[in-house]
Amino acid sequence: MHRKRPELPVPTQRRTVVKAAAGAVLLTGAAAAPARATSARRRPRAGRVLVFSKTAGFRHDSIPDGIAAITNLGAQGGFAVDATEDAAAFTPGNLARYAAVVFLSTTGDVLDSGRQTAFEGYIAAGGGYAGVHAAADTEYDWPFYGGLCGAWFQSHPAIQRATVKVEDHAHPATGHLGDTWVRTDEWYNYRTNPRATATVHVLAALDESSYSGGTMNGDHPISWYQKYKGGRAFYTGLGHTKESYAEPAFRQHLLGGITYAMGVAK
Repeated sequence: MHRKRPELPVPTQRRTVVKAAAGAVLLTGAAAAPARATSARRRPRAGRVLVFSKTAGFRHDSIPDGIAAITNLGAQGGFAVDATEDAAAFTPGNLARYAAVVFLSTTGDVLDSGRQTAFEGYIAAGGGYAGVHAAADTEYDWPFYGGLCGAWFQSHPAIQRATVKVEDHAHPATGHLGDTWVRTDEWYNYRTNPRATATVHVLAALDESSYSGGTMNGDHPISWYQKYKGGRAFYTGLGHTKESYAEPAFRQHLLGGITYAMGVAK
């Protein structure tokens, strides 16, 4: 059973300072940006990422570690990072400021119908999505989101060590890895196999014989990407634990997925 706990109170926005390649850039929270008459068809601005971590169900205590890691990766990769828990950031004008939106262990129903429409327009205009871990435990009644993420969460066994089989050594999210990657995490089972989706390209899958509790009959994708309805999407099931965000190989995996979603890495 996937655990559910009451959502903890969180600030609606953050201020983050990131040093990009050209120098220091001061960022304000995304939700505080002034409204603009920006067309939903406008190409998103490169070099800026929104991290969205609102939860309406179980809340992962690794979320602050994830935000800190992505902020640090932004400094490393030359992109600015805004972090918010405020769904009001999902307007056409505000979303057009970002090359990608990272759903960082979001859970439950986090966007109303108006915010959903704005995000659909953002993806159609060429925007990017990167889903991390519990992003698959989000918005079960929104078919567009299920397609964008690639699969919805079903269950998970206890946190344990498992072997990840790397299927793609060309993608920036997995190019630094060998044929296998042994690590500890909370390994999700999914309601459907994303490999059955024509647009999904699987990057890595779990070896179900290496741990207990896998329920996907030996074909268990855990990370993938796709072109989706005009935009780009990356998802990784890794990232439950705080320790993940201090792990160099996982951080590189995350950076590669985000830069793909941004359209920077091919």
